[in-house]
Amino acid sequence: MESSMESSRSVRRTKEERKLLRRQIKASHILLKHEGISTVSHPTKHLVVSNGGLGNGVSRESLLDVLKEGGTVEKLLTPPAKPYAFVTYSSVEAGQNAYTFLNGRALQCQEQSVTLYFSYVEKVDGDRSVSCALPPGLSVLEDFVSPEEELQLLQAVDWTPYTDDVTVQKALKHRSVKHYGYEFRYDNNNVDKDKPLPGGLPAECDALLQRCLADGHISVLPDQLTVNQYQSGQGIPPHVDTHSAFEDTILSLSLGTKTVMDFKHPDGSSVAVVLPERSLLVMKGESRYLWTHGITPRKYDVVPVMEAGGSGVMTSDLSNLTLSRRGTRISLTFRKIRHTPCNCAYPSVCDSQQLPSLPTVPVAEGDARRLESQYVHQVYEEISSHFSSTRHSPWPQVRDFLLSLPPGSVLADIGCGNGKYLGINPEVMSVGCDRSVNLVQISIERGHEAFVSDALSVPLRSGSCDACISIAVIHHFSTQERRQAAVRELIRLLKVGGRALIYVWAMEQEYNNQKSKYLKERTTETSMENGKALKTKEYKSNQQEEHDGKMRSDMKFTEGGFGNATQARIHVHTNRTTFLSQDLLVPWHLKGNADKSKGATSSSTDVPVDNTSQRPVFHRYYHVFQQGELEELCLGVAGVKVLRSYHDQGNWCVELEKTHYTSSKDDIAQDK
Repeated sequence: MESSMESSRSVRRTKEERKLLRRQIKASHILLKHEGISTVSHPTKHLVVSNGGLGNGVSRESLLDVLKEGGTVEKLLTPPAKPYAFVTYSSVEAGQNAYTFLNGRALQCQEQSVTLYFSYVEKVDGDRSVSCALPPGLSVLEDFVSPEEELQLLQAVDWTPYTDDVTVQKALKHRSVKHYGYEFRYDNNNVDKDKPLPGGLPAECDALLQRCLADGHISVLPDQLTVNQYQSGQGIPPHVDTHSAFEDTILSLSLGTKTVMDFKHPDGSSVAVVLPERSLLVMKGESRYLWTHGITPRKYDVVPVMEAGGSGVMTSDLSNLTLSRRGTRISLTFRKIRHTPCNCAYPSVCDSQQLPSLPTVPVAEGDARRLESQYVHQVYEEISSHFSSTRHSPWPQVRDFLLSLPPGSVLADIGCGNGKYLGINPEVMSVGCDRSVNLVQISIERGHEAFVSDALSVPLRSGSCDACISIAVIHHFSTQERRQAAVRELIRLLKVGGRALIYVWAMEQEYNNQKSKYLKERTTETSMENGKALKTKEYKSNQQEEHDGKMRSDMKFTEGGFGNATQARIHVHTNRTTFLSQDLLVPWHLKGNADKSKGATSSSTDVPVDNTSQRPVFHRYYHVFQQGELEELCLGVAGVKVLRSYHDQGNWCVELEKTHYTSSKDDIAQDK
């Protein structure tokens, strides 16, 4: 009888072991399929723990308590938001012990039970992290107020639900707010600057603000305070504080408990910043104007393991992460009301600098012609002198192409601008044309042969040229049909065997892990933060390129910033940043006395003004090309083959050869 019972227990254990093995195998397959993590069957001292990650709500401390039962733990890596962890034991034997005795262990955490499954891995990559830095202009000052000051400030905010004339209190969906000095209006995401609230800011804030002034964090005292109360699990959507409402520097004091605030750049890069209790967040410049900031609604944050406080950028050290339960947090956000339009260097996100009416991407031919007339032709007439002064150095690969032409060749530069390429090879006969009367005049004054012409209808005989170039021209045409027509016109001009070189602006300004010269050319300024000199990037405001794109075209203002609402508009973009959409308006800030170009036709009253310098700001239309788009466009033209295509300093480039004549007009030209 006893033998039968023992046999029954043995069978039950075997079934449990088989069930556990099936689940281990399933966990290994999931790791390989979704995370690319390969497990091995032979024992090692390195193991991956499925269901033991921060993403499952398992804290580092809880997991470590279990893992120590297997032996001495050398290293524990807990990737943020992942349902697994990596553990390295002191020996293979300790790894085997953990694999044997801890597999299938149930762990109670955060009001739920998870089952841990262990698998061997060949090695653990300790560098599975990404380094990052605080956004430029951002700083976090720990322990900026004492516990006594914290208590005094918390007591100064009365959350009793009543109405008074001194403050405005509201219960929003995700938090409670209270305004002092001026009410922030959520219906128009701004403040009524003519209706200050009586009483100003609480007197309890005076010492704090005077300290900020003395330490150089602010240059003027704030006159608006928003107090936010976040219960555990609450947050605030990503936003940029409205430019036209508030001046540059924004201060935010965290009281009650720590949290993690997420900062996101328009190019998609993001930084998670830990804000400890009693810390002061200072946002200036780029971090204030360009990066969105928000708090994800959740009850637990992934934070560095620190005995006391710990602020700044979220650590990328996976051996130093754990979970922190949120409590009730009170934030005091101090801002200075703005009484003049914002003139920051980020027009793409600045409500003060947006054009009154943004154009739409054209579909009809007539709409395309009108768009190009206003945002290409008229603009270049206005900026021609200043533009020409910035266009003097030939691009090396264009120069090489021109010097490769045999002596006596006929070259046509379609869209020649100021003629900087017309004199590169004195052994060829060069002629240029451009849509801009003023640029053609500059080219003629430099001794070149040039005439005014539209690139879609060049008054030269078909098959008359040995070579044609179109450098930074075709991206100004606003429909695919017109862009392809421009390529077709180039090919028409060529003899059979003749070559054409085309350059257009590339959407991919970072290619093969190399940033283009355009992205690199940002001014830098040195600022002092926490007693250290830091290099912070600021975008130049008078060469024009972009990054705006979908984020910009899909934005509308929310509490201090933006939310999503898709629109078929062409938006103004910020200089020296990554392109995120293909159709965009690029601002040109006129300099010096170049603003009155010869023959300029646009009325200055129709042109926005840079509030910093009172210079006119013009906007040029561009269609930036994606990889492969230019080749596809060219191959859609009959009688042409692509000799080579390449990426050159932020441009897509193709060299074409005309293979045969394709139309009766071309045949007539050939017979002549």
